[in-house]
Amino acid sequence: MSRPRIVIVGAGFAGYRTARTLSRLTRHQADITLLNPTDYFLYLPLLPQVAAGILEPRRVSVSLSGTLPHVRLVLGEADGIDLDGHTVRYTGPEGEEGTLPFDRLVLAAGSVNKLLPIPGVAEHAHGFRGLPEALYLRDHVTRQVELAAASDDRAECAARCTFVVVGAGYTGTEVAAHGAMYTDAQVRRHPMRTGMRPRWMLLDVAPRVMPEMDERLSRTAERVLRQRGVDVRMGTSVKEATHDGVLLTDGTSVDTRTLVWCVGVRPDPLVESLGLPMERGRLLVDPHLQVPGRPELFACGDVAAVPDLNQPGQYTPMTAQHAWRHGKVCAQNVAASLGIGERRAYRHRDLGFVVDLGGAKAAANPLGVPMSGPAAGAVTRGYHLAAMPGNRVRVAADWLLDAVLPRQAVQLGLVRSWSVPLESSSPEVARVPGAPERTGKDDGPAGERPAGDQTKHPQNQQNPQSQQNPHNQHSGEPAKEQAGGEPAKSQPGGEPAKSQPGGEPAKEQPGGEPAKGGSGAGTADAGNQAHGERAKRGGSGSPRASGKPRRAVEAAGPRPARGGSGKPGKAPRASGAGSAGKRPTAPSGPSRSAGPPTDPGPEPPANQPPPGPDIAPGPVRRTDGRAAEGDS
Repeated sequence: MSRPRIVIVGAGFAGYRTARTLSRLTRHQADITLLNPTDYFLYLPLLPQVAAGILEPRRVSVSLSGTLPHVRLVLGEADGIDLDGHTVRYTGPEGEEGTLPFDRLVLAAGSVNKLLPIPGVAEHAHGFRGLPEALYLRDHVTRQVELAAASDDRAECAARCTFVVVGAGYTGTEVAAHGAMYTDAQVRRHPMRTGMRPRWMLLDVAPRVMPEMDERLSRTAERVLRQRGVDVRMGTSVKEATHDGVLLTDGTSVDTRTLVWCVGVRPDPLVESLGLPMERGRLLVDPHLQVPGRPELFACGDVAAVPDLNQPGQYTPMTAQHAWRHGKVCAQNVAASLGIGERRAYRHRDLGFVVDLGGAKAAANPLGVPMSGPAAGAVTRGYHLAAMPGNRVRVAADWLLDAVLPRQAVQLGLVRSWSVPLESSSPEVARVPGAPERTGKDDGPAGERPAGDQTKHPQNQQNPQSQQNPHNQHSGEPAKEQAGGEPAKSQPGGEPAKSQPGGEPAKEQPGGEPAKGGSGAGTADAGNQAHGERAKRGGSGSPRASGKPRRAVEAAGPRPARGGSGKPGKAPRASGAGSAGKRPTAPSGPSRSAGPPTDPGPEPPANQPPPGPDIAPGPVRRTDGRAAEGDS
């Protein structure tokens, strides 16, 4: 008799714990398959420390194959689920398709960035849900401070040194706290010519920072932020975002090149395609984490609406603390359905909250005991070390080195702006030129979106005020995405050009100069967009919600950078309007730049997209006469 087949979709807090516990309970009596886009489990609570240069990315990434030796790992993203046929369709990282048969299915797909209908946010903001976004923010902040330090223009310096974080929940608060320390350390070593200092702003429509926490801890966090110079503005949000700044709901205009979106998350749209009862985007399950009427189907984590037995009529919030506990109970109930052990209902006890504010500062109330200062910092870091399923020694070593050595403020240029779009349904995977993509922007009307600051933190709770306040519900014309035909082979998404990483570098670039390690053909699309503007994107419906594979054949191209970043002396790039659905092509008309058109040099070879910016971008010529950043 063949062994039962168990498929787990997602390796976040819930999926990873389910796989690890099932592996121990079944003891080779079942075949366990884990489907995940990456080969690691990401410990999200420490992600702000990656962006601040305290921890290296691999410290918060726990190898799945290394820690789950008896679990089969399949790299890919679930496209659709056939409950009657007991199969899961998926697409691999290189576009290959496959199916996984199952006898028991556990949905633990997690969550994605939550968008609000605010004009310009999807085009100019970046989320904070995965390693690519954290690495991009670290490079971007470092670059802005370095460019500001070299500038003599006070207005430009002020804009580059202003960093706006939207969402004062756990993630937003930690990003602002760690970011302020990081930029202050940079400026101490390299003072700015204009004498200015970096400015961080934290915005939220809630009445106070982290309203989910005890008011004493909220005051502690706000006091630490203000001591570090963070401009905390409660009852305020973004009304409109542009390339050059943001307009706030109080009428204030802020010049900035950085907008970090930390207002919350929503369940992965995969579960919408099942046609089963839902609760605000989450799949309804019973207290045993089993879908009623589907004995083979279990769900846990952010995609599951689990009844809160301690508060009848309510559901457990979308937090990592609950997801981690869901995973253990779900594994026990899956094993019980196979005749191993007994079923149990999910109940929880609040363990308290911890918020790392950088350095020796933190706010915590373990087991209800409020703490602040170095004692809270020790408790917070001790909790994280105990909660991590691996890499504890490496994390502790990085913390020790950060305490005695200065941080390395360098930009590696490995993740570009277009590869981490805010509307992505796969924030854990950076977009690459030519690869199929998932887009999760269209998640229904704003009123149907789940509310609450649901940043994934082990101690996080919901923040209904910060998302349901009407200040965040702004009307605006939604961005439009046109369906394109077959992409041209000379554009990203078609036949890869020789200038792509891993291929032969192109020898003829406009201007006669060879390419110097542009970060990908997708970045080169900056030359095809009107200066600083991105191609408008929107949704005709989530592919997952419709039950269709979310990797469309006509995959949309990588997001272009907001501005070009060539070298001084190179010919200015002509601007043109590209279609979001089709691959933008090089403009054929004359340049709209002031003065006579410049000879662009020899034509690029076949199958070669326009050149992208160098790793370290410099000023370029714009039609409005100003210098532009290469990747804001």
